[in-house]
Amino acid sequence: MKLSGVELRRVRMPLVAPFRTSFGTQAERELLLVRAVTPAGEGWGECVAMEAPLYSSEYNDAAEHVLRNHLIPALLAAGDLTAYKVTPLLAKFKGHRMAKAALEMAVLDAELRAHDRSFAAELGSTRDSVACGVSVGIMDSIPQLLDVVGGYLDEGYVRIKLKIEPGWDVEPVRQVRERFGDDVLLQVDANTAYTLGDAPLLSRLDPFDLLLIEQPLEEEDVLGHAELAKRIRTPICLDESIVSARAAADAIKLGACQIVNIKPGRVGGYLEARRVHDVCAAHGVAVWCGGMIETGLGRAANVALASLPGFTLPGDTSASGRFYRTDITEPFVLDAGHLPVPTGPGLGVTPIPDLLDEVTTEKAWIGS
Repeated sequence: MKLSGVELRRVRMPLVAPFRTSFGTQAERELLLVRAVTPAGEGWGECVAMEAPLYSSEYNDAAEHVLRNHLIPALLAAGDLTAYKVTPLLAKFKGHRMAKAALEMAVLDAELRAHDRSFAAELGSTRDSVACGVSVGIMDSIPQLLDVVGGYLDEGYVRIKLKIEPGWDVEPVRQVRERFGDDVLLQVDANTAYTLGDAPLLSRLDPFDLLLIEQPLEEEDVLGHAELAKRIRTPICLDESIVSARAAADAIKLGACQIVNIKPGRVGGYLEARRVHDVCAAHGVAVWCGGMIETGLGRAANVALASLPGFTLPGDTSASGRFYRTDITEPFVLDAGHLPVPTGPGLGVTPIPDLLDEVTTEKAWIGS
């Protein structure tokens, strides 16, 4: 397969409601989409970087720049191409995992569509649907939080994740647990908002029987997480710290986590995400699939990934309607707390042209 060219497309999509985390509030999602064109067809990728470097050092403008000036030209010059060659071909360019992941995703989608093979089959899926959790942002008040959580439980979500930050942690968790009972699968996500000095505070979450606390400390503080694991009973899950299969293996060896959140964009692509899954499975560490407020394109790929056998905890693979009133693909709709794994070629979904055009703000073509 030879790459003919790549279209970069910026889209801006309003969220159904503002989404607040410890690092900021989003009212809309700006995304960079990648369309890889080959003589045999085309494939789509989605860059999960944000508009500003808040979740990680990557952001959309930088992703577009490195794709346009370095990553895409390297693949155009490579001649014969497969998705499995993308990472080695781009290895000389340091970092930029989210940009690399989007490009690999587009090439993999094009390749699989040409061979009439699904993402799920290629990655090693073992089930036809996945259990879905939902991420609940920081709210203005606890009554508002309880109303929102109750609504998601009524919709059928099987697990609730609460975003937390200093000043919004123990009491919201207590109130949710008291209102909805011990049977609700409940976890929290700090997005690096705490320090090891907050261990006494974080230990106050232990009585609430949480599935996990996600990324309480800074991304690079793996040793701090290992020490924190000795001081609290709630299992620690790493997110931002896990940037590769090697990083996962190191964190596990150090005792820094009992659970891993796998985000394909964060680790450089779906093929590396599968390697993270395999490393965790080999060490008996549970994994789940995180979310980055993706469109239906990224959601389709995430659901496929979440159908691998090691994904034993519900992920943030929520329905399209959790964040968007109108998606750019056919919407993913929750059914008894689950989403179906796409079975069509490649991602199994494609953008609906009119809907895509409505949210597109700019596009560019990079060809040979």
